[in-house]
Amino acid sequence: MAALRIAETLRFVLRPFRCGSVGLAAAVVGVIVTLGAAAQAQQPQSPGAARVVVIGEGSVTVPPDYAEIKSGVTTRAKTAKEAADANAKLMTAIATALTDSGVDQKNIQTAQFSVQPIYMQQQSNAERKLSGFTVSNQVNVTIRQIAKLGDIVDRLVTAGATDIGDIEFLHSDPAKVLDQARVAAIADARRKAELYAQAAGLSLGRAAWITEDPGYAPVMPMAAMRGGLAKMATPIAPGEDTLNVRITVGFDVAP
Repeated sequence: MAALRIAETLRFVLRPFRCGSVGLAAAVVGVIVTLGAAAQAQQPQSPGAARVVVIGEGSVTVPPDYAEIKSGVTTRAKTAKEAADANAKLMTAIATALTDSGVDQKNIQTAQFSVQPIYMQQQSNAERKLSGFTVSNQVNVTIRQIAKLGDIVDRLVTAGATDIGDIEFLHSDPAKVLDQARVAAIADARRKAELYAQAAGLSLGRAAWITEDPGYAPVMPMAAMRGGLAKMATPIAPGEDTLNVRITVGFDVAP
């Protein structure tokens, strides 16, 4: 209709030019066709397919199956060599304690080694005076036999470790655990969609699309404590972790 009105307007305006060139007439026709196409493009589009869109959540709680711990020695002496020698002796004892506990050598990795001077505390205007050196050697240890963690910590202390900490409980195959949470999230989404469809008098169809929230898969430590660890000299509780998945699902509505 819009194109028809435009054409009628152009015929009225160009009526004095009826004897004009054929090129002018062709140009007018081109304008009418172009404007007609634009008017057609502006027509409202047909509505999309009816959908029920819901959020599904799934979670799985599992105990960790290995741990990582940082340990090492910091020594102090008047000279760098004396501090380094003392440090090396203690680190050898620590490495022996770890391997005797069943930790594979490949699971012991040096994380930090440093030699730092120590200066005496002086007045603000006085020149600093060297008083000695510190040597620090830290290792990251992967412990596959997680039940031995408390015993290993005791052995490290006995061997002379001065730095122990940063214990982290991990999962060797977190993707497998997350897959279980994903299945639970799909079931949760369908349950919600069926509920909404039934309340609205609709018939639910297949899942048309699924998106996963990539930032919603945290590993949340739980307060649970497994009984076997309470007997350790140094009680350390790995507890359990909860892995979560959140998805958004669009379900078709059956005709």
